[in-house]
Amino acid sequence: MIVYEYPFNERIRTLLRLEDLYEKFKFFVHQEHAMQHHVALATIFDMLEVAGRADLKSDLLQELERQKQSLLSYRSNPNVAADMLDAVLAEVETVSGALVAAQGKTGQNVRDNEWLMSIRGRTIIPGGACEFDLPSYYAWQKRPAEQRFNDIVNWFAPLAPLFDALALVLRLLRDSGGPVKMIAIAGSYQQMLQGKVYQMLRLTMDEAMGAIPEISANKYMLWVRFTTQGGDLKPKPLEEDVPFELTLCNF
Repeated sequence: MIVYEYPFNERIRTLLRLEDLYEKFKFFVHQEHAMQHHVALATIFDMLEVAGRADLKSDLLQELERQKQSLLSYRSNPNVAADMLDAVLAEVETVSGALVAAQGKTGQNVRDNEWLMSIRGRTIIPGGACEFDLPSYYAWQKRPAEQRFNDIVNWFAPLAPLFDALALVLRLLRDSGGPVKMIAIAGSYQQMLQGKVYQMLRLTMDEAMGAIPEISANKYMLWVRFTTQGGDLKPKPLEEDVPFELTLCNF
């Protein structure tokens, strides 16, 4: 099965982009080649660009507090497993506390490092991080993989609480909706949302079908049009019925 996600607003779009960058970072930082560590470091720079909004940290703290109050209201519900509820509440408390304790603007430690900023300025230029442009960076890349790994992890460490909070918020959002089986007749599906506000859409389908959803949505209507790819990979309309599962997520 393959899952496609579609954000309904800019805030969720930003969180999903940061999540994607974090997955990329985790993969490359655990590799050993200098070129792979270069990608990991460049990804940190990309994270700073996306997370540059000053209110991202406060947005996440407010959302976690709102989720905490919402979860607390379930304590009196006999149908809710108390141990699981307590575990989630404890996780919310831990993540919120770590984010509150994170001092300064997101990634300020990287911005205050002149050497890292010189690398960031060159990586924007195609091929700008060559050895003749940045000999000190070239020398760092020749250091043992373990030393490079430790350096990158230390540079990323102040960002970790933000990404822990981001991961928890997105997990709670994804868990907020239940999947409903749908069929796109002749490759097209429409649903009226009647003004109800959602944060994110999740579409799950059989990967073997080769169908690719093109999604557009607002608070009034959701529209999904399925396409397929030919030998030239150019999307082409899919005219057959497509079964899929639709999940509408909202806090």
